[in-house]
Amino acid sequence: MVNKDQVAGVAKQVKGSVKEAAGKATGNRQTQAEGTGDRTVGKVQKAYGDVKDKVKKAL
Repeated sequence: MVNKDQVAGVAKQVKGSVKEAAGKATGNRQTQAEGTGDRTVGKVQKAYGDVKDKVKKAL
């Protein structure tokens, strides 16, 4: 079962990847860095959702 943290995490990863690519394409380092940050936050949120899901299944 997929929970909201997993979905939101993946969405943030995608948003971050797009933002990072746009920053690279335009030479805007700030946008690129923001994209990298968004992608990292998304990975962490998805991992949190994965752990929540495993705990819920174990109970």
